[in-house]
Amino acid sequence: MSIVNRLVNSTQRRALKGIVNRLPKFSLKNLIRITYLAELMTKNQDDKEIIRYMRGAFQKNHPTVQLARDVMGRLSPNCRERLVNNLMLNNLVIGNSLRENDLYEQEGFIPPSLLVISPTMRCNLKCYGCYAGEYAQDFGLAFELIDQVISEAKELGIYFITFSGGEVFTRKDIWGIYEKHRDVYFQLYTNGTLIDREAAGRLGELGNVAPMISTEGMEKRTDERRGPGAFKKIMYAMDYLAEAGVLFGASCTETRDNINEICSDEFVDMLVAKKAMVLWYFQYIPIGRTPAMELMPTPKQRDEFRRRVRQLRNRAPIFIGDFWNDGYFVGGCIAGGRQYVHINANGDVEPCVFCHFAVDNIKEKSLREALRSDFFLAIQSRQPYSDNLLRPCMLVDCPWVLEELVREHGARPTHPGAESIITELREPLRKYAEEYARYADAAWEKEYVAKGLVRGYAGVES
Repeated sequence: MSIVNRLVNSTQRRALKGIVNRLPKFSLKNLIRITYLAELMTKNQDDKEIIRYMRGAFQKNHPTVQLARDVMGRLSPNCRERLVNNLMLNNLVIGNSLRENDLYEQEGFIPPSLLVISPTMRCNLKCYGCYAGEYAQDFGLAFELIDQVISEAKELGIYFITFSGGEVFTRKDIWGIYEKHRDVYFQLYTNGTLIDREAAGRLGELGNVAPMISTEGMEKRTDERRGPGAFKKIMYAMDYLAEAGVLFGASCTETRDNINEICSDEFVDMLVAKKAMVLWYFQYIPIGRTPAMELMPTPKQRDEFRRRVRQLRNRAPIFIGDFWNDGYFVGGCIAGGRQYVHINANGDVEPCVFCHFAVDNIKEKSLREALRSDFFLAIQSRQPYSDNLLRPCMLVDCPWVLEELVREHGARPTHPGAESIITELREPLRKYAEEYARYADAAWEKEYVAKGLVRGYAGVES
């Protein structure tokens, strides 16, 4: 890192520490001031536009103002400090500078800003349709290898790590990873059934771990998929996390059956009342345990869901991410090393958690080498796969892209049956993509092109 960058980063660190000290003393005026400082701290134009969008929302007293109050007032001091220092400063400011300046100048590539790791595929539940359900359950990444990969990630300016799986809380040794890498911000996807008051208190003391708890909607639907009593355990886990001042959220897989329930006012208001601050929506993809096209939301449902999420964002104080309908915000697909990759429990380096093909294994190559594979570079060269960013995914929106890339680069399926998405399901997925394109293309022209909201690779919705 250059001397100039070190000086800049030192100044930014002092400025952000000053922000942290003022966070409990919330005022809308100071919140807007913080957005100006954040905009100065990042060179990434997409990030700058998102910050400007957030500032506009604050100025209009959007529900995000209440969310900001909640983040500042509800989190434990450790959780609040680690959120700002690790995620905002280390990953977004210092990390961005390292990735986009030093590494690009020295090595000619920009590493992603996020790394997803599945330490284990072992799970205490047997949910139908689980994307990870066909991976072998009896292996996992060694503690030393996880430690090594995260250390390599930090050298590349990556300080945001998501743990998936499998159920991460079945790995008791993972606590040592959180403690050793206190400068990293960890997000966990978990079924929540193993989070008791003791675990929540420990997370509150660490401060650098944010659990995202999977739920299928309200009690009946959740228990149908996850087993009797699962919903009540989730509710207790949320109470424990809120009590400990931990930032947490929910994760929902939208299917044809539950799609209306998980975007209902009743469901979202329940999460807000439980003090969840994040809600991730993931469209069901026919992979993993017994893949079924009939579980996918219909093209019409998906289009209506996208519009419904916009309404929810304007009424509820909770951050909502919608995969794959948010392609516009991030310039299309973010996989294949553009913004993230997935390392599964066998060490295979996959383009994303839903794309179960790989050419490299982290046990054989460094993270730096794996990120620069011809397979990933080819994926990035094709992104975005469509001029319409409402059709961002190479699995369900442009499935011919995945088929071509796998064939051209000899990518292997990472578990038995993974290849079905480009073999048995090839024609059904192409038909789905064609049907959804009719909705998405009409929406793109009317809601984006006609309003002049198309700004090349990315943009921000008004």
